[in-house]
Amino acid sequence: MKMVSVTDTGRVRSVNEDRAVIQHDVGGYSLAIVADGMGGHQAGDVASQMTIDIIREELKSLSSSMTVEECKLAVKEAIRSTNRKVFEYASAREELQGMGTTVVVLLASGQLAILGHIGDSRAYKISGPSILRLTEDHSLVNELLKNGQLTPDEAERHPRRNVLTRALGTEPDAQPDVQHLSLESGDILLLCSDGLSGLVDDQTILSIVRGESELEAMAQSLLQAALDAGGDDNITIILASGDSGPASGGDPA
Repeated sequence: MKMVSVTDTGRVRSVNEDRAVIQHDVGGYSLAIVADGMGGHQAGDVASQMTIDIIREELKSLSSSMTVEECKLAVKEAIRSTNRKVFEYASAREELQGMGTTVVVLLASGQLAILGHIGDSRAYKISGPSILRLTEDHSLVNELLKNGQLTPDEAERHPRRNVLTRALGTEPDAQPDVQHLSLESGDILLLCSDGLSGLVDDQTILSIVRGESELEAMAQSLLQAALDAGGDDNITIILASGDSGPASGGDPA
């Protein structure tokens, strides 16, 4: 599984509170994580970095002999355990109280991928001429959209579109969404913070990815599109493909 990542502070923010990591050979899987931190006084980058570090540690015990359901449970429990540790750490430090982060976790091997997420960082699958959003935003605006109280156009412009209904580290317990999916030859998985998805629509993402032949070029073109659209948030992108050559990556972005 080849994976690449890019991250950028953007054109407005002074600190990058996003974190990303790629790690290969985690119990026979390739692991990718994107976390978008939030909180004043740089607490957001503390939350996102802790989340990346703890989830990696929690998943070290994965084994290639585990079933898909066991791996899904491991991802769920890794996220919930991380949530407890981040919440307890922040609760004991006045300057960090209220900090939190989104997270999206990918385990991928061959034709199988397992995804876990909390918040509004997203995962997509790009397959042939189509793009499929794999995650559902845990946000106020998405709840209003599902209930028919907003149209898609209204949701895009809503002043509270960044308000989350679920995040990691803000409550004693958290309930991540976890799923598994099958991959076919040529499929590309995209993980991103809302610095990309909040400024670049799904169809534009699809056309950019399909306009490039290499993952590195796709990632740089997506990053540039978000910057060109204003770059008003931190931007983080991970792309993964099962048949794009030898594995690459490894260090936190």
